[in-house]
Amino acid sequence: MEGVTGKLKKYQQIVQKLLMGYAESKPAYGEIEVETIFDTQQNHYQIVHFGWHHERWIHQGVIHLDIRNEKIWIFCNSTEHDVAEDLVNLGVPKQDIVLGFYPPFMRKMSDYAVG
Repeated sequence: MEGVTGKLKKYQQIVQKLLMGYAESKPAYGEIEVETIFDTQQNHYQIVHFGWHHERWIHQGVIHLDIRNEKIWIFCNSTEHDVAEDLVNLGVPKQDIVLGFYPPFMRKMSDYAVG
């Protein structure tokens, strides 16, 4: 297995810190739990909401980030947080952030990396 670079280690720490901060906010409705899921071997990071709202079971991935080739990919963000801007504020250059939920032709029009 390839060794962990300094940049990768830094990005792992930034992503985990960011998501742990986000996870402190619990939804205002229902009996919903907020769980962080960190796979530091494969570099997958998520926040999941689950629980009961009225009599309906909720299970939803609300944020999904990966670190691939020393870039942070944002695959899902169904929160009010501007994850990309928050990453920039934590020291991640825009060229190392990919808005993975946009098709490549749209990514070219952003200030962020294409892939």
